[in-house]
Parts: sequence; C-alpha cells; structure tokens
Amino acid sequence: MPDPRRIPAPDREGDPAADLALDLAALVKAGVSGFAIHGGEQAARWAGVITHIRSTGVDCRFLAWTNVGADQAALRDAGFDACLGPAGALETWQHGSLAQAEATRLPTMAYPERPFGPRLAARVRHTPLLHRAALRALRLAAAAGDGLLVPMGFEVAAREPAQQGPAADAVSEFRWAQQTAPFDLSDEITATLKAPHGDAAGSTATRVLSGPGEPVLALFRTPIAASETSELILVNENLRQPARVMPAPILRAIGGEFGPFTAKSADAAPGLHSTLPIMLDAGETRVLTARRAAPVAASVARLPEQALERAVRAPRLAIEAVTPSAGEPRFPVKRIAGEAVRVEADVIADGHDVTAVALLWRPADERAWRQQRMAPLGNDRWAAEFPLERIGRYVFAVEAWRDVFGTFLYELRKKHAARLDLSVEIEEGRLLVEQARGAARGSLRAELDALLARLAATATGRLDLLLAPETAALMASADQRPFAVRQDPAQPVDAERRAAGFACWYELFPRSQSREPGRHGTFDDVIARLPAIRAMGFDVLYFPPIHPIGRKNRKGRNNSLTPGPDDPGSPYAIGAAEGGHDAIHPELGTIEDFRRLRDAAAEHGLELALDFAIQCAPDHPWLRDHPGWFGWRPDGSIRYAENPPKKYEDIVNVDFYADDAMPALWRTLRDIVAFWVGEGVRLFRVDNPHTKPFPFWEWLIADIRGRDPGVVFLAEAFTRPKVMYRLAKVGFSQSYTYFTWRNTKAELTSYLTELTAAAPRDFFRPHFFVNTPDINPLFLQTSGRPGFLIRAALATTLSGLWGMYNGFELCEAQAVPGKEEYLDSEKYQLRAWDLDRPGNIVAEITQLNRIRHANPALQSHLGLTFYKASNDSILYFAKATPDRGNTVLVAINLDPHRAQDADIEVPLWEWGLPDDAVMAAEDLMRGERFAWRGKAQHIRLDPADSPFAIWRIQPAQEV
Repeated sequence: MPDPRRIPAPDREGDPAADLALDLAALVKAGVSGFAIHGGEQAARWAGVITHIRSTGVDCRFLAWTNVGADQAALRDAGFDACLGPAGALETWQHGSLAQAEATRLPTMAYPERPFGPRLAARVRHTPLLHRAALRALRLAAAAGDGLLVPMGFEVAAREPAQQGPAADAVSEFRWAQQTAPFDLSDEITATLKAPHGDAAGSTATRVLSGPGEPVLALFRTPIAASETSELILVNENLRQPARVMPAPILRAIGGEFGPFTAKSADAAPGLHSTLPIMLDAGETRVLTARRAAPVAASVARLPEQALERAVRAPRLAIEAVTPSAGEPRFPVKRIAGEAVRVEADVIADGHDVTAVALLWRPADERAWRQQRMAPLGNDRWAAEFPLERIGRYVFAVEAWRDVFGTFLYELRKKHAARLDLSVEIEEGRLLVEQARGAARGSLRAELDALLARLAATATGRLDLLLAPETAALMASADQRPFAVRQDPAQPVDAERRAAGFACWYELFPRSQSREPGRHGTFDDVIARLPAIRAMGFDVLYFPPIHPIGRKNRKGRNNSLTPGPDDPGSPYAIGAAEGGHDAIHPELGTIEDFRRLRDAAAEHGLELALDFAIQCAPDHPWLRDHPGWFGWRPDGSIRYAENPPKKYEDIVNVDFYADDAMPALWRTLRDIVAFWVGEGVRLFRVDNPHTKPFPFWEWLIADIRGRDPGVVFLAEAFTRPKVMYRLAKVGFSQSYTYFTWRNTKAELTSYLTELTAAAPRDFFRPHFFVNTPDINPLFLQTSGRPGFLIRAALATTLSGLWGMYNGFELCEAQAVPGKEEYLDSEKYQLRAWDLDRPGNIVAEITQLNRIRHANPALQSHLGLTFYKASNDSILYFAKATPDRGNTVLVAINLDPHRAQDADIEVPLWEWGLPDDAVMAAEDLMRGERFAWRGKAQHIRLDPADSPFAIWRIQPAQEV
C-alpha cells in the first residue's frame, strides 16, 4: 500500500484523490483516528482528498506536517485541523524563522525534538546539561504548542533517530535506548500532559518579544478568538548559568492589553513586576498567564457642557520652555544688578496666522508692567532682554497672542508681490484700522483717526499707507491681543549687588592676629592687618564665629578632649555665661571695638563677613533659658553634634521642630541676623546650612532680604549636589563647592561644565575656596609652592568668587597624618603667624587679584569655554564677556612637580578669523605684550618658574 501520508504522483491512473480517500477510509475503519500529512504545504492538492473522505462520513483529523512559514490560511481552507511543526524547538525561535507564526490560523502540535530527525541527545553529550535541555524542550513544546507530540525514545534520551522501517526494529531500538538511558522523563511527560493548558488553547497568535542574542527567549501567545487569557513563555537559553531579565521591555511589547502576569504553576516563582528583575535557572522554562486587562477608565465629566465650555475658552496658544528658570516658578533666578536678563520661550500656535510675543517685566515694588516685543529665533523660539536697574526682586512673564494685523500684512505683501488685485484686501485693511480705532482711547485714537482720514483721502496711495512701517507700529500699539495667553506665575529674578557674584574673600581668626605667641588677638590687632590684606587685592574679610566660647566639654589642641587651662576652645562652640550669638568674645573686644574695626575695614575697601553657625556649646544660655528648643534624651542628657567620622563633643544642636521651638527659635535666629545687619554686616557665611530645614532658610533669607536686598548669604554646604542646589534655590546667593577636591583636567572640566552649561547656572553661584580651617586638601599637602600657585590660579580665573584661609599665602600645609586637617589648627589654639615666611606667594596672589579686578571676564563663573590642549596635565580655557570685548586665555599645568608642554589653538574662529590671523596678546602675569600669529601654538609651563599663564587677547589692529 502506498504511503498514505504523501499525495500520489499525478500520473497515477484514475482519480488519485478519490483512490487515496478510499485508502485512508479503510485505515480509519481499522482504528486510525487521524493522519499527519507530509507535504502539507501543497494545500490545494490535499483539499480534494480531505473533502472526499469527509463526504463519506468518515470522522478523522488531518494534521499538516509542514515546513516553517507555510500558508496557514490555505491549510485551514483545505480542511486541515491542525499543524504539526517545530514550535517547541528553541533554535526555531532563536533564528526568527517563525515570524509568520504571529498570524497562526490553525492549532499547532509541537514536538520537543523532530520525529525521525537528529536526536537532542546526539548534540548534548554532558548528562546534566542533556537533562536540562530535554526538560526545556519538553516544557517549551508544551507551552508553545496547542498539543504535544513526543517522539518515541525522547523520554529516555535516545541518541539514534527513530527508524521508519519494520515495527520490530523500532521496538528493538527503543528497548536498547531504555537500557542505556541516562534518565527517564516519563513522569515529567505525564505531568505535562495532565497539566491544564488554559484558555489560550486553540487558534493562537504567537509573537517573539525578545531580541536576537538576548539570553532569555520571550514568547507571547494570545488567542485569535475572543478570550480573556494569554500566556507569556520565558526560556533561559543558557544550560549552564542562570539568566536575569528585566520585565519592562517585555511588558512594553505587550502594551498593557493583558496583566498582571502570574506564574502558571502553583509552585513557581512570583509573577511579573515591571521594576523587579526575573531570575531564571539554567535552562529553565517559565510560563506566566494573565487575563485581559481593562484600560484605565477615563474620568467622565459630570457636566459635559461645562467641560465643553472650558475647552472653548482654553488658551489657543501655548508658552513653553521659558528661560531662565530655577526649576520651579517660586524660586528666583539670580543675576547682578546692572545686567540685562535674556529671556527665551517657545510659543506654539495652531494654523498659519502670525503670532506676536511680548516680554513683560517690572520691579516687585511697582504695579505697572514694562514690555517689549520679543524677536523670533526660528522653530517657534522667541527672545528679548530687560535691564535690572536696581538691587532687589524683579518679575517677568511672556505673553503671546494672534497678531491679526500682522497676519493681514503678511498675506498682503505676498499677494502684492504676486501682482494680484488687492482691492478687497485694501478694504479689509481699512476695516481693521477702523476696528482698532473703536477700541482705542486718547492720543492713540487720534492717531488712528488721522490714519483713517489719509486712507479715505487717497485712492492710489492706500496700499502704501497700509504697508508703511509707521502703520504697523501704530496698529501694534492698538492691538487688542486676541487669544492672549500669559506665563503664569511670573518668574522672579533676584538682582543682587556686585559682591554676590564677584568678590575675593580672606578668612582669618581674629584671636590669632597678635603675632605674639601666647597672646590672644583683638579687633585692634585685626585693624593692624587691614592694609596688608587689602594690598593683596582682597575685598572681603571673613571671620569664623566671634562669640563667647563655651567652657563645658571644651576642646584642647588638635581637637583633643583634654584641654589645658589656657586653651581657648573652638569658636564654633558658641555660647557661655558672657552671652550667645549676639555677643562678642570678651578677649576680642567690645561691640564698640567691633564697630571701629568695621569702619576701619570700610576705609580700606574691605567688607566684613561673619559666620552664622546655628549651634551651641553645652553652657549656651539658651539651654538654661529655653530648654524646649533642644532634644533631650531619656536620661536627661543631650546628644552632642556629629558629622561622622568627626565628633563635636563641645557642641549641641537645636531642634527646629520641637514644640517650644516653633516659631520662637525661628524668630530668635532671624533676630540675630537682623542684629548683625544692624551693625553693618551684610555678608554671612552660614555653617552647615544643609543640616537645617529648607523652609527655615527660605523664610529667614526672604525676611532679611525683604528689609535689605543687599544682604548676601554664603552656604558652607559640602553635601550632595542636589541639596546644594536646593539651598541656592531657597535663597543662598553663593555656595562652597566640590572645587576643593577637583584636581585633574577631566574632573575640573566636567564639574565646571555642570556649573556653567547646565541648569544650575541660573541660580547657583560657586564660591571657590582653596582651603578652609576644616580642610587642608591632600593636593596641597604634597605639592609644595607650585601646588598653591596652581590652586590659586584655578580659583581666581574659573569663578567670580574665590576665597582663601589665612596661611594659604604662606604655603601652610602641615597636616594631621592621614587626614585633610591642619596640624596645630587654630580652630583649637592660638597661632602666631610669620607673615613674611620665605617661599610665600603673596606677590602672585596680589597679581591674580589685580588681574581679576581689571578683567570683567574673570568676574563671573560664566563665559567659560574649554579648549583642547594636547597634554592631559594642562588645562586650557577662555573666559569672555558676552560681546568678547574682554577675552582672557588661561593655561594651567596641573602637575606641580614637572614641566609640561602642549600644543594649543588660539580660538581665532570665535572672531570669525582665518587660521593665519594675528592676535594681539598680553601676558597678564609678566606684563609682556606680543603677537600670536596663526591658530597653532606651543606652550611650556614649568612649576619651577610658574605653573600657569594668563593672556588677554584681541584681534590685532591693522596699521
């Protein structure tokens, strides 16, 4: 009998389809219930056979044993009940060859290995790996198909392909495979067949959700017929190692139609969560199921007519991406009084009408808005500037509307250029003028009357009148601004005094200024130092706390816990019997002495800055008078301050949110600042503001600056960047930075780019201190005199604000071993400084400050551009004013021990000059003038001479 699985050749006598149908019917009567048809792709040739046999009333099933990619619709139309295919073979999905299976129209019988084909056991020899591979193939076939066909011998890992010969041979081969089997999967097969298949059975669409080469294969099966359940199949393709997969891409590919996904097997791992990774064991196949998910129900307006009314009245134009901005409208951007604020905004409108945009601004103490039209930059971006004429708060807003007369002019000019008849358009223009006149008042109305009269008096000149610039300006003044929309809320701007953005700070401990070992310094000793400090070019003299110092838990030398009888203690342990934050340490002098110092400093061109440190010694009067301002422990003690690994046993902190502290403590701290402002202090360095509440600072600074907008607060906050930025937003004008720890070219370039090119540029002003009483940088400990010059050059040229702590000019670097702390720190003892110490850098600091004062480009951290230097040890950059009227080039050798060379380029392109142009240059440290010819130059910086160079450049003037 011919093989009934293959259609007879067409040259067989009679009707081949009818003859084959009779043969198959006979087999059915003998007990056969169905046939797997080889060559099922030839669906049209099999259609007649299947139709004929079913017309005889014979009940049997036909499975198309097809190649990958067969036409499923044709098979269905031919009468096939299902397909028999390789959906259970991992390599089939890996190679993407079942792409058409996404549109499956027939149920699929899947097999774990190809019947009569190469065995899985022949390819995987290692028994543990073979066992995993077999289980994976079995479970994938069961999950990816609608039925399961297990070739005889698969369960015992037969290595030889099944024979299609006599049955006796097949039985013999099977028995031999059983006897040599490394394992038996019969129980697993039984359990798989008994497991419920779920609602996804039947005609399904299967999609591959994973990409080529991914460690986990992800298949998604959804029923074609309406059903509420889908299945997700995850397969670890690696037989040796577990695999980790993030569900988010998979869930995104599913698109929210089904979910949540839970494990199909009760003993399986948890389900799918978009943010939690899935771990699959080596070779594991996991099946998850999910029901169809209802979409999120949209909120339906209770009163639809009200929603419609809101829609028709909603703004027709949109204002977006307004700059400058501090991120939230309530926070001001920062500028210096006298500057112009450039405002840009996106204005988007529907249609093709002309849009008009205006910038509105006013000082906060005025009610009337000033305004000017903004200029288009292209791509719906607009720009304008407004001046900051006084110190204090300004606000600005962008307003946009549809420009009716502007649209008319735009169309009129186009039609006029095309030589069209404009009689109707001219009358439309006259009517627009007439409408504007009806709404105008006063002199504006009179001007429009005059224009209408001129239009009526001429027949030939009406077009010229309508197109005249004077008419456009007049109509702009009379514009009723239809569909106007305004930025709301308006953006505040703080226009601060010059010292908020440009200053040179010098820090000293007044008690160490006697220059006599063992004698406590006084304010009069500080007065004696003023000429020398001013001569170095500093304009701010900053003191650590000058208040009475507590005696309880007083610290000794080098932060020891055993002070001697003459140890003065740390000035940050504020408060004693003599008073607290509004008192002066008696050994420094009296309030009258302080006032004499203040006035003497002003005569020398120096402004005083005080330290505002909200902390108390254990014997501060507040602990006696206001115990409710502190947090007490159950045993009646109070916890001392810590900043791990540092401990401050001589300091306790207030509790801002203790019941008794709200608002009494807040008000008292405000009054302390106000007291010192009343004594002429307008610069405050705030100690660790990040450890105090943001709302407190926002309120206090607004209150103080509301009384005197010239008060400036510097945040000493070495903390996380976003916390530092938040402090700037709530009101701090300046901030300490990470500059202290940025030493390499990459570190400096990255950090300064963040501060000058990203969002912080509009509200965060960096203050570059090269050292502090708390920080003796490691770089300075090992770099010698050149290292101090390097850090001074970096600070003075990169930021408008820089500062140094007394001793830096003397190259003081003695450190506590292994720490960034000064040995014999004057935080804990008196020091008598040798201000003429050999090797000092007083002359260089003096010149650097002189250069800063003479060059506006160096008076801000903005205007910075880094340029390429061929050596990673040389930092090369420019600082320039917006118009490039003042441009300074700086090159700094960051290596304090060796001379370094570099090829650099003079940025001729910034002036639009050719590569061979000549630039006039001046070496600002040496006072030498010369010409730079051409773009390419070579420099050498030797720390033994000077590790940096500063040049002022401009295009050479032709003679």
